[in-house]
Parts: sequence; structure tokens; C-alpha cells
Amino acid sequence: MLKRLMTALKGTQKQPLQDWQAMFAKWAKEAPEGPLKRYYEAGTIALDSPLKDTPLLALDLETTGLDPLKDEIISLGCVPMDHRIIRCNGAGYWMAKPERTLNAESVTIHEITHTELAEAPPLHRILNEILSVLSGKVVVVHCVSIEREFLREAALNVYGFPLYFPVLDTMHIEHLAQDKTPWWKRIIARKPSLRLDACRQRYHLPRYKAHHALTDALSSAELLQAQISYHLDPNAPISNYWL
Repeated sequence: MLKRLMTALKGTQKQPLQDWQAMFAKWAKEAPEGPLKRYYEAGTIALDSPLKDTPLLALDLETTGLDPLKDEIISLGCVPMDHRIIRCNGAGYWMAKPERTLNAESVTIHEITHTELAEAPPLHRILNEILSVLSGKVVVVHCVSIEREFLREAALNVYGFPLYFPVLDTMHIEHLAQDKTPWWKRIIARKPSLRLDACRQRYHLPRYKAHHALTDALSSAELLQAQISYHLDPNAPISNYWL
């Protein structure tokens, strides 16, 4: 988990402006025929769209490890939302049977066993459905380097072309918010944790059991709404905040 946090923090400096709409148009021409090409052809919102008008999808993955080049996705959870409403009736949850044996360390974290995955389909059989859910959405995650990199590699393996999507990263937002804390408070306080539960506690959000993909997606959705209330401007362009 510490390596996961450190990897994410490497990208917390101010990012160049991302015109995801233009990039989707480019990838729509380059992607091979099939579901991924149609995903890019559907496009995404313009960079000057207000945050309050942005269709969001909170997403979380559980994996067999932290290396997207050798580890695998074994569960995905998502819930649609906007800056005010979380639509739990539209939530989705999938399990995916990995090609390789689970290791004891990852099972201890996510508590998903071989027995639970025995009847689950392989990831390539559900990835088309995942693309459909992601289509047109800005994805909400807590640690962009996990969800984006694992799904990029999954798409490369299945479609021969990478999957990308615009992201609001609640870890990144929290890091920037903590950087704005007055210097004298930072001197007397310990360095704040950026773990999902620790971030939620700063906004007095309820505590949930961690490392279930759907629960963590909901946790990220609630955290983002709290962060918007305190730190973000709903009327500002989405390009101010997405990665």
C-alpha cells in the first residue's frame, strides 16, 4: 500500500491542460474496429464543461498485486454520480477469474478467494460491458495509477490498443488541499495520510470496511462530494480538476 501511495504522489504536481475530447477523437481513428473504437467514437465532454454538469462514475478495482504488467484485475465496482447525487441504483459489480493463482498476500487484503472466483468469467468476457459503463463518463478514483494502468493493460491484452479515460483523483485532490493548509499548522501537525479512510475521516464521513471494489467506489464518490463542498468550484471547468 505504501508503494501505491508513493507512486500516486509522483503525479501530484500541476498537470498540463488535458483536452480529452480531442484525444478521444484521435484515438477513435487509431483504435481497431470493435468495442474500444466505439467507446472512443462516443467521445467525452468538452474541457470547458462545468464540473456540476459532468457525468461521473466512481470506480474501484481489486487486483492480485500492484504491478499492472504482471498482476490481474479480479473485481470491479462502480457507481454513477454527479457533484450532488450518488445513484446507488445504477451501481455495478463484477468479479473476474484470473489466469494465475492468487497469492496469499493479496488474498489477505481483498479477502477474495479461489472459491469465490471459480465460476467468475475471465476479464476479457466482461470488458465490453465495462467499456459501456465507462462511456461518456469522467471516472472518479482514489489513486489514478491503479485503475488507469490496470485497465490500460487489460485493454491492450484484449483489444490490442490501450484504454484511457479522464479522471478525478480524490487522492490528488486531497494532496492539493492539504498543501494549502497554513504553514504553521503543517509544522505542528504530522504529515497527513492520503489513504482513502484517512481522507474520509477529515470530512467526518462514515467508516466502511476497506478493499471491496463496490464499497471503495462508493467511498470515493462520497469523498469527492465532500471535497467539492470544501475545495472545488462546481461552476469551474472540469479541465481545472481532471487528469
